[in-house]
Amino acid sequence: MGRDVEIDEQGENMVGCIHKVSGPVVVADDIFGASMYELVRVGAEQLIGEIIRLEGHTATIQVYEDTSGLQVGDPVYRTCRPLSVELGPGLLDNIFDGIQRPLRTISKKTQNCFIPRGVNVLPLDESLMWNFEPSKELKIGEKLSGGSIFGTVQENALLEHRLMCPPSAAGVVTY
Repeated sequence: MGRDVEIDEQGENMVGCIHKVSGPVVVADDIFGASMYELVRVGAEQLIGEIIRLEGHTATIQVYEDTSGLQVGDPVYRTCRPLSVELGPGLLDNIFDGIQRPLRTISKKTQNCFIPRGVNVLPLDESLMWNFEPSKELKIGEKLSGGSIFGTVQENALLEHRLMCPPSAAGVVTY
């Protein structure tokens, strides 16, 4: 099968190949260096899936969308990141499906009350602007590290988001 192979900087194959489809479960070969619970995109429509079993270079994938039409030989794209949700302002103003796709946005985009296969929309509306309030305790020259709260964003009357440094980040307040 003359497939193009995508290799990442560690020399790992980033695109596998469907070996078997059984309902929502897909088995893919040539998945080198993948991790359990890694998010993958399956087929030409890039359906959302998650690796639930690894045996050598073969991955068993739970696909969270309708798999009809997938065929042996279709590509499986690795993302090198776990299935996760995005947190932030605007989260509580929306209704999502089980993999954090905003239903209102999908309905507007597709003009359909059903979720089409492979639809890909951002979970939070990045065009909305939120008022950032820096932490009053911060002083110029103060050191910040992972978990330090450096500000807040008020989403509504009930919810204030606290903004924290990522675990591996550190720095000094300069202004």
